[in-house]
Amino acid sequence: MLAGLPAGAGFPDLLVGNESSDDAAVYRINDRQALVATTDFFTPIVDDPYDFGRIAATNAISDVYAMGAKPILALALLGVPLGKLPMDAVKRIVAGGHDVCARAGVPIGGGHSIDSPEPIYGLVALGLIDPARVKRNDRARTGDALILGKALGIGILGAALKKGELKETAYQQMLESATQLNTPGIRLSAMERVHALTDVTGFGLLGHLLEICRGSKLVATLDFERIPILSAARQMVQAGHATGASDRNWGSYQHAVTLPAGSPQWHRKILTDPQTSGGLLVACDRAIVPEVLDVFKQEGFEYAAQIGRLAGGEPRITVT
Repeated sequence: MLAGLPAGAGFPDLLVGNESSDDAAVYRINDRQALVATTDFFTPIVDDPYDFGRIAATNAISDVYAMGAKPILALALLGVPLGKLPMDAVKRIVAGGHDVCARAGVPIGGGHSIDSPEPIYGLVALGLIDPARVKRNDRARTGDALILGKALGIGILGAALKKGELKETAYQQMLESATQLNTPGIRLSAMERVHALTDVTGFGLLGHLLEICRGSKLVATLDFERIPILSAARQMVQAGHATGASDRNWGSYQHAVTLPAGSPQWHRKILTDPQTSGGLLVACDRAIVPEVLDVFKQEGFEYAAQIGRLAGGEPRITVT
């Protein structure tokens, strides 16, 4: 949809625009400060209004962390079907977003609301960073290791929830992951040998990794057995649960992905599963893998793992 539009020519202080499909725009204010700006909003993926607000806010702020920045301010975006949704439910959506922002140390300074056919909620999220520390998604290097900060499976659990087949324990696993702020991004920005950073969201692990490969002109190899998967999601996907977006994702980039011959279909469903507030995907020098993993562990990311590597070549992904 953005093809043919100018990528920011004539604006030298626009350090990151739409040219690399990155997580947020970055605009240089001065030699020591750059503004990171992003927005994200969607319709409910869970039934509870408060949980919906929490998930949507966490997801929006994640793109600030994915650039390595510290979030500083948010604006709320709200769509409400007037006369159809109880005001108490609307207040709970907004309260969920407020509580996540408070946990991130971010005020909600205002926002905008409209009448819409169904509920919509999200944020404009702003952050600050030293321009020298911005972590783009197109600066990975040959030989880099790939690290994933969260387990996959949010989309699969959401699909099972819509069919009424998700147990309470599985729902809590989904909620815990989807509301965990990607705070390690701030510390990773200070590490010179962390070369590229993004977060895994709607295009699934394969889609967002392919953006790294294309932007950096590299080939990725993934070890499927090392990829963290939520235990409940593994059970649900093997039982046949998946989202329609998973198939659409696969259709858009399967030409650039090689899967092992005879691998079960659920492997592909996991790799293409759209994540809401998914984990950070890191490309870093292999020598600092233990240090990067330690950053994740210190901030409570129990699933963080090295999942693959990068090499020179025509951009594509091979799964082993």
